Amino acid sequence: MKKRTFLYIFVIVVILIVGINSLHAAEYKPDWDSLTQHPDPQWFADAKFGIYFHWGPYSVPAYKTEWYSHYMYVPGHVCNKYHLEKYGSLDKFGYKDFIPMFKAEKFDPDAWATLFKKAGARFAGPVAEHADGFAMWDSDITEWNAVKMGPKRDIVGEMGKAIRKQGMKFITTLHHQWLYAWYPTMDPNTDASNPAYQDLYGPPAPISAFCGSNRNPDPMPDAAFSRRWLSRATEVVDKYQPDLVWFDNKLHILQQQSILEFLSHYYNSAQSWNREVVATYKHNDFKAGAGILDLERSRMSEAKDFPWLTDDSIDWGSWCNVQDPDYKSTDRLIDTLVDIVSKNGCLLLNITPTANGEIPQPVQDRLLEIGEWLHLNGEAIYETRPWKIFGEGPTRVVEGHLSERKNKDATAEDIRFTTKGDILYAIVLGWPGDGICRIKSLGTGKKLHKDISSIRLLGHRGRIEWSHNAEELIVKMPSRKPCNYAFVLTIRYK
Repeated sequence: MKKRTFLYIFVIVVILIVGINSLHAAEYKPDWDSLTQHPDPQWFADAKFGIYFHWGPYSVPAYKTEWYSHYMYVPGHVCNKYHLEKYGSLDKFGYKDFIPMFKAEKFDPDAWATLFKKAGARFAGPVAEHADGFAMWDSDITEWNAVKMGPKRDIVGEMGKAIRKQGMKFITTLHHQWLYAWYPTMDPNTDASNPAYQDLYGPPAPISAFCGSNRNPDPMPDAAFSRRWLSRATEVVDKYQPDLVWFDNKLHILQQQSILEFLSHYYNSAQSWNREVVATYKHNDFKAGAGILDLERSRMSEAKDFPWLTDDSIDWGSWCNVQDPDYKSTDRLIDTLVDIVSKNGCLLLNITPTANGEIPQPVQDRLLEIGEWLHLNGEAIYETRPWKIFGEGPTRVVEGHLSERKNKDATAEDIRFTTKGDILYAIVLGWPGDGICRIKSLGTGKKLHKDISSIRLLGHRGRIEWSHNAEELIVKMPSRKPCNYAFVLTIRYK
């Protein structure tokens, strides 16, 4: 009797487990109603900081911009003039001719991944394909890839192994939709018009059809181009199983069904991998809720009740290595990260390797300095959530695509809040000149006031003196800074 009862219980438990798993593994269909049911993974909301890199044949000329491959074909553009002078006419030396020069002879994926880990990144990966049409993976559908040409190495695959070895999530970014009309494929005076190179340069289209991120080209690409985009994006997913797939804007020029088919395939595949994944989009390229919204070189001005992403470059002007870089300061990068995290966002920071596979020393220095700061202060960043308000202070964020240059550097009066458990973190974005930090939001007469039991400064071993009045919380900072950048006060309440 006992054995039979046990057997009944066992069968019921198995049925319940199978039922729960089948609910969890519900199939995503290629329609927005189904795809918006895909949950945002907790790992993404916890991670806060990631690193990626623009690196490809456009790194060879290293001139002005990662858009060199486009601008070199635009008559009168500074890149066009430079190219004609240095490399010759476009029918004799086109973009394809940079590929053999892109040798990546010093590329060391393990060293790169170790650096990203030391920088405090929780997710990282390559630009798998930029707008230039050159695949950085071992592709079976295009010969224009990094295994058959140039480095003759699987950049995406090697980075995936190295990044996961370091315990980070692996990401890939894709820009293929920009290839349409990127090159003058109908101009007989350039190599891009040669049908033999169409798989690199894209289908025939007048360069006049090229347009920005929010406009429609004229004419629009045909269904074959959308299928081409879908096949490449799907191949990356199937071969490398990335934890996050990031898309540049301009997906709206594709036939929507291709986007829906990709997302359903990716989300369903992830369930078979037993992996929680993220797909990102810009502007209105996905229906809200079907992925994570990404902002390019811009931020939110207020906290949001949903996780979001900012992608920005370590260089003010370019996304790839250039001859005259203009790197952001470590202080600026850390303050940006803190501001984004206080508003429920994550930062994906782009870095700029050289064509031979080296990461410039100034870039390494900044990454290691960010890592040192996170090693000391990371508890106020990782796994945190927004507080009742994101912060206070005079510096306000200007929203809008590519608006980061409009945002001023933060001051010692700018404070950002994050929270975890019963701790409130007040992150002071500058060292106060008089040694006194004043937090107006926490005055005893303010609606956010609660009785405080203790305050400490991360990195400082001694006690911190503080006092309250109706207008502000006053914290006397020690005579010595605990670090070089933003300073974290941990506040516990009674």
